[in-house]
Amino acid sequence: MSEKNSFYKSFFKLTLMLAMQNIITFSVNLADNIMLGAYSESALSGSAIVNQIQFLLQMIVMGIGEGIIVLSSQYWGKKDTENIKKISNIGMRIAVVSGFILFLIVFIFPQNVLSLLTDKQSVIDEGVKYLAIICFTYPLFSVTNILLSTLRSVETVRIGFFVSLSTLCINVCLNSLFIYGNLGMPEMGIEGAAVATLISRTVEVLIVAVYCLFIDKKIKLKIRDFLRPMDKIFLKDYMRVGLPVMLSNGIWGIAMGVQTAILGRMGESSIAANSIATTVFQIMTVISYGSSGATAVLVGKTIGQSGIEGVKRYIKPLQLIYIAIGLVTGTALFLMKDVIVDFYAVSAQTRELALQFMTVLSMTSIGTSYQVAVLTGIIRGSGETTFVLYNDSIFMWLIVIPSAAICAFVLNLPPVIVFACLKSDQILKCFVAFVKVNMCRWGRTLTR
Repeated sequence: MSEKNSFYKSFFKLTLMLAMQNIITFSVNLADNIMLGAYSESALSGSAIVNQIQFLLQMIVMGIGEGIIVLSSQYWGKKDTENIKKISNIGMRIAVVSGFILFLIVFIFPQNVLSLLTDKQSVIDEGVKYLAIICFTYPLFSVTNILLSTLRSVETVRIGFFVSLSTLCINVCLNSLFIYGNLGMPEMGIEGAAVATLISRTVEVLIVAVYCLFIDKKIKLKIRDFLRPMDKIFLKDYMRVGLPVMLSNGIWGIAMGVQTAILGRMGESSIAANSIATTVFQIMTVISYGSSGATAVLVGKTIGQSGIEGVKRYIKPLQLIYIAIGLVTGTALFLMKDVIVDFYAVSAQTRELALQFMTVLSMTSIGTSYQVAVLTGIIRGSGETTFVLYNDSIFMWLIVIPSAAICAFVLNLPPVIVFACLKSDQILKCFVAFVKVNMCRWGRTLTR
């Protein structure tokens, strides 16, 4: 009984801290959206399409980080921190190279990249201004998130909240100065938002680095841990576990770009409405994604301590918790959607589309809460990373994207129908998640 109490206490504590961190992180995007939307709708749309590139990097880096969590959390169950350092070294190198490659691509070919997402020249012009500055944050973002993932694998999550809080405060204050030219600063518009984000990301990486090097007492990372050659045995282990996660998240990031491209060819209002709806949805679902992250860490730790049988006693209660979280999230989003959209200074058409999109998301929230936590928390957290890769790829590329493209370009249906097709997998994947976690074999020991 005391072991169960300890598990659930850790689960709710981690969920709360990760949710608080996520809500602050997404509030940065919300603040950018509101402040740029008040400046001009073209600026809002331009930043929205550039943020799809950021989302791709975020998915890749998060995939690398989740690979670290899946493998390191089992070593944390054994209190083996030396091998966690080796795993973090591998993840850091892959993430920094990924961030630098994406930086080079968008820095050299900004027009070409943005034209893949929309054909509206006014939106592309604003996006190019934003991208020319924001791309310098990509390597910084990679370093910060790998360090935070390493800390999360040993149940250290509070620092992530304080880092995100500092980013929000700095970003909002600097946005006010640079976008509108307050307190004697030059009015920079969308470029001002990019400068504010670059400064925020710089402060972010400095805070996390200082914490890891001088304050953390669990892993005790040093700079030399990232300079020594990669351990070939652990590289093999990491790629076996982490590569499917990286591919899954990378494919998901590309798919989000394709979704934006589909909506982007349905008008500037669709781009802006999608940006508003998805940003608000991200904030409303922080508990759902927090529970998924907490589950992944604790499932891995428990397997490291007592094997897969030690985890299975918690599976049914966790599923009920995920469903309850989804019901509360969906209801809150539906009831608050009008109040939230009124904060945006957008056209009547954009407002109506945003409300329609948020109605769709309020109905899919329960599916999101359940399937994300089961598939990426329980299944992937237990080491079954390949299954999630196959599952996501099938649903996204054989169902979601084709159905949305047909509705948009063949049947010429309204944007809300296309948006509903793009979110249909959040419900459909629940059936696969339920069968896999309750009726199939899953989970394996990854430690040496």
